[in-house]
Amino acid sequence: MKRKEFLQSVLGASAFIGLPLTSCNDQNTLQELVNNTTKKIQGNMIGFSSQEIKKVRIGVIGLGNRGSVLIEMLQYLVNKQYAQIIAVSDITKEKTEKAKNTISKWQKASIYCYNKSEESWREMVKREDIDLVIIATPWRMHTPMSLFSMEKGKHVACEVPIAYTLEDCWKLIKTAETTRRHCIMIENCCYNQEELWILNMIQEGIFGDITHTEGAYLHDLRALLLDENYYQDQWRLKQHAIRNGNFYTTHALGPICHYLGIGRGDNFCHLTSMSSRELNLSLAAKQAKHKIQKYKCGDINNTIIKTKKGKTILLQFDVHTGRPYSRINKIIGTNAMHEGYPSRLYIDSKQPKSWGHNWLNKKDYKKYRKKYQHPIIKKLETISQEFKQGHGGMDFIMIYRLIRCLNLGLPLDINIYDSVMWSAITPLSELSANNKSQTIDIPDFTNGKWKEKENLEIMRQI
Repeated sequence: MKRKEFLQSVLGASAFIGLPLTSCNDQNTLQELVNNTTKKIQGNMIGFSSQEIKKVRIGVIGLGNRGSVLIEMLQYLVNKQYAQIIAVSDITKEKTEKAKNTISKWQKASIYCYNKSEESWREMVKREDIDLVIIATPWRMHTPMSLFSMEKGKHVACEVPIAYTLEDCWKLIKTAETTRRHCIMIENCCYNQEELWILNMIQEGIFGDITHTEGAYLHDLRALLLDENYYQDQWRLKQHAIRNGNFYTTHALGPICHYLGIGRGDNFCHLTSMSSRELNLSLAAKQAKHKIQKYKCGDINNTIIKTKKGKTILLQFDVHTGRPYSRINKIIGTNAMHEGYPSRLYIDSKQPKSWGHNWLNKKDYKKYRKKYQHPIIKKLETISQEFKQGHGGMDFIMIYRLIRCLNLGLPLDINIYDSVMWSAITPLSELSANNKSQTIDIPDFTNGKWKEKENLEIMRQI
């Protein structure tokens, strides 16, 4: 097969839908494969703000476990007349009716349901009275739904990941730039109290110059993955049967990118990724007598990223192993260090004789938590207490910030480039992990605009 034909055949299949690329063991060929997906973009959506929307009219696609929670997060905003839910869509009629009944308890305006077929969501998106489409569906549908919604003139807020192929990433950016519509990946962990506290300390200079960070998605999902009733058609389990890499980068990477100013003065440079053997999920499947018992995804994936400024990021992914939940949340700087789960803080001494190995005691730790509490938490803590079912309140803060930015015509906390950069690590990790952990240069999704240091929108008070 000619080189060009080989690249085209691989580009259209293995590399970017997650199947292992075992025949590509040449570094230059592998990097050429990544480079051949590059599409010319402008980078003109950095700092983008749309016209003020006094009351954001919303359509929601996907009413499963995640979609149902997001709808509940909108109650306060609807009551305040900041938002209105116009329509909901799902392939299951019972779910749309349940959502409609929930919304009707706190919204007087009618709610329209779209549930006749798998394509009914398209009819909802075509409505003239919708400003924002919220997407909470299986991963493979995120990009097509986001693209179609922007093409129909809607702003988009999509669940994670917004894409899991490089081709999807470029399509999303080009469409956002062409249509001039917001397209945000709603990453709730960016709004967790611990992450916001760390971010505020970094902005205040407590950590000094950061050299290294670590984050993870360590979450035992065996029971949910193997439960035939939890995920529609067990779509998530099937990903583990055909793919190998880090499938869930954004919970850790979103906050870390804010810490490091990725896309706002620094950018990803290259990565390498390695997966362990798979064992725990297949053992669990045999015990459960599940029909799928062979999986390609290793139990633990480690992906290391280096930034243009020489900082490093270690990401871990493990949903197969029985262990306590953790996102690690480690930040190492010249003046301080933090490590999560449980949260611990170390403040370095400037006196060599005082250098030590101890974390702050509880009293001093609490002083830092109080002194450097993020302004968002200070403003919304009382309100978010009413919505603790939203992952401890961070879902509410995330949705509040989204709607209020649209109300006020302000740039969103997370832009299309952030959304794509955080998601793109998945297909890149697969390419590396399936090819002897070869180093891969990460594409610049901002067209060089990352060099123009920008303030973090998430630090802005609204």
